[in-house]
Amino acid sequence: MKKVWMAADCVVSPLGFTTLENYRNLQKGNSGIKLIDDRKLSPETFYGARIEEPFSDSTLTRFESISCQAIQQVMHAVAPSGDRTLFILSTTKGNIAFLEEGDPNNPRIHLHAVAAFLAHKFGFKKHLVVSNACISGVMALIVGKRMIDTGLYDHVVVVGADVLSRFVISGFQSLQALSPEACRPFDAARKGINLGECAAAIVLTTKPEELGINPGVSILGGGLSNDANHISGPSRTGEELVFAIQQAMEEASVSTRDIDFISAHGTATLYNDEMEAKAFALMGMERVPMNSLKGYFGHTLGAAGIVEVVLSAESLMHDELIPSKGFERSGVLQPVNVIQALENRPLKTCLKTASGFGGCNAAIILQKENNF
Repeated sequence: MKKVWMAADCVVSPLGFTTLENYRNLQKGNSGIKLIDDRKLSPETFYGARIEEPFSDSTLTRFESISCQAIQQVMHAVAPSGDRTLFILSTTKGNIAFLEEGDPNNPRIHLHAVAAFLAHKFGFKKHLVVSNACISGVMALIVGKRMIDTGLYDHVVVVGADVLSRFVISGFQSLQALSPEACRPFDAARKGINLGECAAAIVLTTKPEELGINPGVSILGGGLSNDANHISGPSRTGEELVFAIQQAMEEASVSTRDIDFISAHGTATLYNDEMEAKAFALMGMERVPMNSLKGYFGHTLGAAGIVEVVLSAESLMHDELIPSKGFERSGVLQPVNVIQALENRPLKTCLKTASGFGGCNAAIILQKENNF
């Protein structure tokens, strides 16, 4: 089986419109989370991460605008095309804002329709939607890898995107899941999540020479599971996330000793962080350095897995451990080795996890080539 490489990537977020801009802000400890006072989004103020830059193309929605910016950048870098290139859209709500704008019958409110619209705009002949709650991004990368592994495609362009909307914000408010302050993953004082908006794109390929690049990070394996515990609450034991991690490691032919750091889902809710800590302990990885990037971007839903994979790959390439913003003192029952300061050390392999509503779990293994 040939390696599946990350050939190009881009992150469009409140911290920047390129991967490099976003990574430099992580190095500096900057967060995109702020107090937002916008009655169109919520009757009360809330903490979240919103892209403030204006969008010039009035024919595109906010969701489409940030998606296009991410896709344009990766296409400019490598430009895969033809029948053996697949476009995958990862999102949870897409153009749901059409409801708030009084345009509920707009065809592009449907995920398959906006995916077709974006695919046509960039000349992709084949497209697919992956929408499975908060694991959508990681799952889309796993699906993309598997599509390449089957031999059907040589390249897959994956874009994950979601934006702030009244619909989404009110839903999390009804669950009393939003934090009244900047979120603090795994911390004893954590009070819930912050929502954020972001678009991130990755080009996967098994033929980097066709694209004229020499990539440094590959996706070695992925795993999926469902704990069937509750519509919104995760497993109380973490065993089901363990199943996904074990699948990913088996496919990647790595062991727990090979993992240099973990990029956790880390939403800063009481139950998610506890479940992940239990899963890592069951795997014997409680001492492996671990972070959550939610303190920088908020929870970006269908984009979360993509942006966090992109920036974890940057961590590998820079041999840097990025601290988990907002963490001071552990608030989970199992021991965890949360990264608290920027640290340089040799890095090669990363485990990225994700979990979501409906009990879904995902895990993916990233690895840097020795010559980078």
